[in-house]
Amino acid sequence: MNRIVYKGALSAVLFLAFIMTNSCSVNDDVLRTRDGDVIQFGQMVGEIKKANIIFVGESHDSERDHQIQLDVIKSLNKAGAALAIGTEMFRADSQKQLDEWTKGTLGLNDFLRVYYKNWNMPWSLYEDIFVYARDNRIPLIGLNVPEEITQKVSREGFSSLTDAELKQLPPGISCDVDRAYMDFIRRAYSVHGRDEKSFVSFCEAQMVWDKTMAWHLTEFLKKNPHRTVVVLAGIGHSWKRGIPEQVKRLSSLSYRVILPEVPEHVSGVAALAQDADYIMAE
Repeated sequence: MNRIVYKGALSAVLFLAFIMTNSCSVNDDVLRTRDGDVIQFGQMVGEIKKANIIFVGESHDSERDHQIQLDVIKSLNKAGAALAIGTEMFRADSQKQLDEWTKGTLGLNDFLRVYYKNWNMPWSLYEDIFVYARDNRIPLIGLNVPEEITQKVSREGFSSLTDAELKQLPPGISCDVDRAYMDFIRRAYSVHGRDEKSFVSFCEAQMVWDKTMAWHLTEFLKKNPHRTVVVLAGIGHSWKRGIPEQVKRLSSLSYRVILPEVPEHVSGVAALAQDADYIMAE
């Protein structure tokens, strides 16, 4: 899990664009970063519905962010997209239980046990999303890596993993952390108080996380090319240098990135375009 801290003034950008476009509903406003236009939510849905993967980032404890995710899922479903939902909240080894849930053969109490075995945020934050998936038979995909793996890498580095631990990762997962990626992680996670070796290990853990989730996404779409996958993951995983960058390295799949407005982001639409395709206004 993660939380990103932005470093600028997105609200001012959105406010000015809102005034210029005379948009009628602030709550429905979306900043499209490629041109700085403020568009309506329905227009955004029309633009993204043909993408293979749609990342909708979240702060895990934000009810608003989860409502945005649910609105995206519902709108795409109503638009006729054949959906699946990729989840940071579940590990890949919980896939059997996820399949049973969306088929309606796993009861709520049993699913809750699986949920809390995987995730420690209150069920109420995700309930509407996962119940909607079940009721509409939308497949859920477990993307995450065992927590003990990322914790060990964060403490001791990728090279500390044993052969047995490496077997818990998808084939071919490695770490190629460079200065550009480290600068990205430093900005994304506002990491302070770590020495250089410790910080490199932290970066390696994030890359293992992102690469693993990207691998599971691309493998699912190889088997289900007709599906559009909406990915629910923390903002630091969802923005373009996170999982999307690893998807791009593995495949030619198309994707779009939607992030919630978070205070204190880098100012200027050009900077925002490096992070996301769309930013949801407060």
